Amino acid sequence: MAIRLYKPTSPGRRGGSVIDYKAALTTSTPEKTLCKRIKKHGGRNHHGKTTTRFRGGGARRIYRIIDFKRNKDGVQAKVASIEYDPNRNCFISLLHYVDGEKRYILSPAGIKVGDMLESGESVEPRIGNAMPLGSIPVGVEVHNIEMTAGQGGKLVRSAGGVARLMAREGNWATIILPSGEMRMVRRECRATIGQLSNSDYQNVKIGKAGRKRHMGRRPHTRGKAMNPVAHPMGGGEGRSNGGRHPCSPTGVPAKGGKTRNPRNPNNKRIIRRRKNKRNGQLVL
Repeated sequence: MAIRLYKPTSPGRRGGSVIDYKAALTTSTPEKTLCKRIKKHGGRNHHGKTTTRFRGGGARRIYRIIDFKRNKDGVQAKVASIEYDPNRNCFISLLHYVDGEKRYILSPAGIKVGDMLESGESVEPRIGNAMPLGSIPVGVEVHNIEMTAGQGGKLVRSAGGVARLMAREGNWATIILPSGEMRMVRRECRATIGQLSNSDYQNVKIGKAGRKRHMGRRPHTRGKAMNPVAHPMGGGEGRSNGGRHPCSPTGVPAKGGKTRNPRNPNNKRIIRRRKNKRNGQLVL
């Protein structure tokens, strides 16, 4: 897949780039039976209070219903199209099952229109097939991994994401996530073979503020530019540097501060923590 550069007719065009969708997608019309409207809330909860800052506006989206569970076992499906999804950064594929049902899945890199996919315990470990971790050969790259069997994929769902099955012992499988974290997952949890599509997404440059507004992102005001009543890092005589470690308006540490709940039961399944970037180097 290629990154498309425009002629520098303006500062925004000069600094921006986009994915060449014409080379990657096969249709621009979604399957109506698998679409539904979603209402925007601007980062506010049911009380009308802002719980996520800097959200609002943006282009209207239609949500595509994605099959994260891949639980239709023993029925082959043909890849009918590869499409764009405005709600995620990887592409999606429309599957036509031989019994007439249609479903969307996260599109792996390397599949083409006309390929036959299948899910189940005894299927062939080919790209796009879904099966339990207990049936996948060790060393195979996977994505869309369940954390609880039957719940649907929760891990490795973004563009270009890929994890690797490293080992199996008893009822547990060990996987390495894209962040470098190594964790154990029950072997009956399902995963899909292969790497997710649109790996060049990370190389796209937004170029101008207007594209962020189209995505529903409003301007982000620095905490130290606010008044002390509005932010813990606000106030001070002249141009202060905050006077404390970076944090959110509610005092939650940011920029490297540990915020993971120590009482989270999933912590005990982590063998190695994710890699952190310090001075441009990856450290454990």
